Amino acid sequence: MSSDRATRPLRADARQNEDRLLEAAARAFARDGAAAQLKAIAKDAGVGIGTLYRRFPTRERLIEATYRNETARLCAAAPELLGTAPPAEALRAWMDMFVDFMATKHAMADALQAVLVADGDLRMQTRDLLTESLATLMTAGIADGTIRPDVDPDDVLMGLGGVTLIAGEPGRRDLARRLLDLLMDGLTHRKDR
Repeated sequence: MSSDRATRPLRADARQNEDRLLEAAARAFARDGAAAQLKAIAKDAGVGIGTLYRRFPTRERLIEATYRNETARLCAAAPELLGTAPPAEALRAWMDMFVDFMATKHAMADALQAVLVADGDLRMQTRDLLTESLATLMTAGIADGTIRPDVDPDDVLMGLGGVTLIAGEPGRRDLARRLLDLLMDGLTHRKDR
């Protein structure tokens, strides 16, 4: 693919097709892992397989684009949630979204690993974006007095990662909710020292 084609903005219909493909891919990867059928993804998105291959010539390119898209969606959710809910509620809702994000990531882990090895900066870029989103939510909560000011967003991100390792599978959502509630209690409870 020429660099001109790669950097040229997509037409509105092509952008919609790509968005539908990435949403369908995220659902398929979360459900079926990296072995998700590309034809099924195209069908779910309402496009032909040729459209999928024009945008994503390899499975790895689709996985990378899905990962980047899901990261961007999760990060964009932070200010959106703050616009509709108090900071502590927005943070808790974002944590649930994080568990979903990680479930999709884990489902395509084998194929994603190859992508992350090929693009060594992608993992750190993602971590930085997620930390910034958490910092946005936590800063709002600190400003309104609901979130402790002495907690580092990196630590919260690590805690969220631990929750998803223990309870990130769909059948363990109740456990994940309980663990996220405990994490929130730790963020909002002010202890006398």
